[in-house]
Amino acid sequence: MPEYGRVVLTLSNVLLPPEKLYPNPTPSIIEGLPYDVEYDLRLIGCELIQSACLLLKLPQTAVATGQVLFHRYYYSSSFVRRPMEIFAMACTNLAAKIEENARRIRDVINVFHHIKQVRSGKTIRPLLVDQAYIDRKSEVIKAERRVLKELGFCVYVKHPHK
Repeated sequence: MPEYGRVVLTLSNVLLPPEKLYPNPTPSIIEGLPYDVEYDLRLIGCELIQSACLLLKLPQTAVATGQVLFHRYYYSSSFVRRPMEIFAMACTNLAAKIEENARRIRDVINVFHHIKQVRSGKTIRPLLVDQAYIDRKSEVIKAERRVLKELGFCVYVKHPHK
Protein backbone atom coordinates (compact mmCIF):
# COMPACT_ATOMS: atom_id res chain seq x y z
CA MET A 1 0.00 0.00 0.00
CA PRO A 2 1.51 3.40 -0.96
CA GLU A 3 2.26 5.95 1.71
CA TYR A 4 0.49 9.29 1.21
CA GLY A 5 1.37 12.71 2.51
CA ARG A 6 5.12 12.29 2.15
CA VAL A 7 7.19 14.22 -0.37
CA VAL A 8 10.53 12.72 -1.27
CA LEU A 9 12.91 14.90 -3.27
CA THR A 10 15.94 13.24 -4.80
CA LEU A 11 18.25 14.04 -7.70
CA SER A 12 16.01 11.95 -9.93
CA ASN A 13 12.91 14.08 -9.27
CA VAL A 14 14.28 17.59 -8.74
CA LEU A 15 11.94 20.56 -8.83
CA LEU A 16 13.44 21.81 -12.08
CA PRO A 17 14.26 19.00 -14.49
CA PRO A 18 17.37 19.38 -16.68
CA GLU A 19 15.35 20.25 -19.79
CA LYS A 20 14.17 23.46 -18.09
CA LEU A 21 17.66 24.67 -17.16
CA TYR A 22 20.31 26.55 -19.13
CA PRO A 23 21.26 26.18 -21.98
CA ASN A 24 17.71 25.09 -22.82
CA PRO A 25 15.41 28.03 -23.55
CA THR A 26 12.97 29.23 -20.92
CA PRO A 27 9.28 29.78 -21.79
CA SER A 28 10.00 33.52 -22.12
CA ILE A 29 12.79 32.98 -24.64
CA ILE A 30 10.62 30.52 -26.59
CA GLU A 31 8.01 33.28 -26.87
CA GLY A 32 10.57 35.71 -28.29
CA LEU A 33 11.79 37.64 -25.23
CA PRO A 34 15.53 38.34 -25.57
CA TYR A 35 17.77 36.68 -22.96
CA ASP A 36 19.08 39.99 -21.60
CA VAL A 37 15.54 41.33 -21.09
CA GLU A 38 14.53 38.15 -19.24
CA TYR A 39 17.69 38.44 -17.10
CA ASP A 40 16.83 42.07 -16.26
CA LEU A 41 13.23 41.15 -15.37
CA ARG A 42 14.47 38.41 -13.04
CA LEU A 43 16.91 40.88 -11.45
CA ILE A 44 14.27 43.60 -11.02
CA GLY A 45 11.78 41.08 -9.60
CA CYS A 46 14.29 39.91 -7.01
CA GLU A 47 15.19 43.50 -6.12
CA LEU A 48 11.49 44.30 -5.64
CA ILE A 49 11.06 41.27 -3.37
CA GLN A 50 14.18 42.27 -1.38
CA SER A 51 13.00 45.87 -0.92
CA ALA A 52 9.44 44.86 -0.07
CA CYS A 53 10.55 42.32 2.52
CA LEU A 54 12.80 44.90 4.18
CA LEU A 55 9.90 47.37 4.41
CA LEU A 56 7.61 44.60 5.70
CA LYS A 57 10.29 43.70 8.30
CA LEU A 58 10.44 40.09 7.12
CA PRO A 59 13.46 37.93 7.96
CA GLN A 60 16.10 37.24 5.32
CA THR A 61 14.88 33.64 4.96
CA ALA A 62 11.53 34.99 3.73
CA VAL A 63 13.36 37.20 1.22
CA ALA A 64 15.36 34.25 -0.11
CA THR A 65 12.27 32.02 -0.21
CA GLY A 66 10.33 34.64 -2.19
CA GLN A 67 13.17 35.02 -4.68
CA VAL A 68 13.55 31.25 -5.13
CA LEU A 69 9.80 30.87 -5.72
CA PHE A 70 9.94 33.74 -8.22
CA HIS A 71 12.74 32.10 -10.20
CA ARG A 72 11.17 28.64 -10.06
CA TYR A 73 7.89 30.01 -11.33
CA TYR A 74 9.45 31.80 -14.29
CA TYR A 75 11.31 28.66 -15.35
CA SER A 76 7.85 27.18 -15.96
CA SER A 77 5.98 30.27 -17.15
CA SER A 78 6.70 33.22 -19.40
CA PHE A 79 7.34 36.88 -18.57
CA VAL A 80 5.53 37.63 -21.83
CA ARG A 81 2.25 36.17 -20.51
CA ARG A 82 2.54 36.84 -16.76
CA PRO A 83 3.21 40.33 -15.28
CA MET A 84 6.43 40.35 -13.27
CA GLU A 85 5.30 42.86 -10.62
CA ILE A 86 2.13 40.94 -9.75
CA PHE A 87 4.05 37.68 -9.41
CA ALA A 88 6.75 39.37 -7.32
CA MET A 89 3.97 40.47 -4.94
CA ALA A 90 2.48 36.98 -4.93
CA CYS A 91 5.86 35.36 -4.21
CA THR A 92 6.52 37.87 -1.40
CA ASN A 93 3.13 37.16 0.17
CA LEU A 94 3.55 33.39 -0.22
CA ALA A 95 7.09 33.45 1.19
CA ALA A 96 5.91 35.38 4.26
CA LYS A 97 3.31 32.66 4.89
CA ILE A 98 5.78 29.82 4.28
CA GLU A 99 8.32 31.31 6.70
CA GLU A 100 5.55 31.85 9.29
CA ASN A 101 5.72 35.64 9.18
CA ALA A 102 2.46 36.29 7.35
CA ARG A 103 1.54 39.83 6.43
CA ARG A 104 -1.79 41.20 5.27
CA ILE A 105 -2.10 41.27 1.51
CA ARG A 106 -3.01 44.96 1.80
CA ASP A 107 0.39 45.62 3.42
CA VAL A 108 2.21 43.79 0.62
CA ILE A 109 0.33 45.73 -2.07
CA ASN A 110 0.93 49.05 -0.24
CA VAL A 111 4.66 48.37 0.04
CA PHE A 112 4.98 47.57 -3.67
CA HIS A 113 2.97 50.72 -4.47
CA HIS A 114 5.34 52.75 -2.28
CA ILE A 115 8.45 51.23 -3.91
CA LYS A 116 7.05 52.00 -7.37
CA GLN A 117 6.44 55.66 -6.41
CA VAL A 118 9.92 56.05 -4.91
CA ARG A 119 11.64 54.47 -7.94
CA SER A 120 9.74 56.63 -10.40
CA GLY A 121 10.39 59.81 -8.38
CA LYS A 122 6.71 60.55 -7.94
CA THR A 123 5.15 62.20 -4.91
CA ILE A 124 4.38 59.57 -2.27
CA ARG A 125 0.64 59.14 -2.02
CA PRO A 126 -1.31 56.48 -0.14
CA LEU A 127 -3.00 53.75 -2.13
CA LEU A 128 -6.72 54.37 -2.26
CA VAL A 129 -9.11 51.52 -1.58
CA ASP A 130 -11.01 51.78 -4.85
CA GLN A 131 -11.86 49.43 -7.69
CA ALA A 132 -8.26 49.51 -8.95
CA TYR A 133 -7.03 48.33 -5.53
CA ILE A 134 -9.68 45.58 -5.40
CA ASP A 135 -8.65 44.43 -8.90
CA ARG A 136 -4.96 44.44 -7.93
CA LYS A 137 -5.69 42.42 -4.78
CA SER A 138 -7.63 39.88 -6.82
CA GLU A 139 -4.75 39.64 -9.33
CA VAL A 140 -2.21 38.98 -6.55
CA ILE A 141 -4.38 36.30 -4.95
CA LYS A 142 -4.87 34.59 -8.33
CA ALA A 143 -1.13 34.85 -9.04
CA GLU A 144 -0.34 33.23 -5.68
CA ARG A 145 -2.65 30.34 -6.54
CA ARG A 146 -1.06 30.05 -9.98
CA VAL A 147 2.44 29.89 -8.43
CA LEU A 148 1.30 27.15 -6.05
CA LYS A 149 -0.32 25.19 -8.87
CA GLU A 150 2.61 25.59 -11.27
CA LEU A 151 5.10 24.45 -8.62
CA GLY A 152 2.87 21.55 -7.64
CA PHE A 153 2.62 22.96 -4.09
CA CYS A 154 6.32 22.05 -3.60
CA VAL A 155 7.28 25.36 -2.06
CA TYR A 156 9.72 24.20 0.60
CA VAL A 157 13.08 25.92 0.17
CA LYS A 158 16.15 24.59 1.95
CA HIS A 159 18.49 27.52 2.43
CA PRO A 160 22.24 27.08 2.84
CA HIS A 161 22.12 29.22 6.00
CA LYS A 162 19.36 30.53 8.21
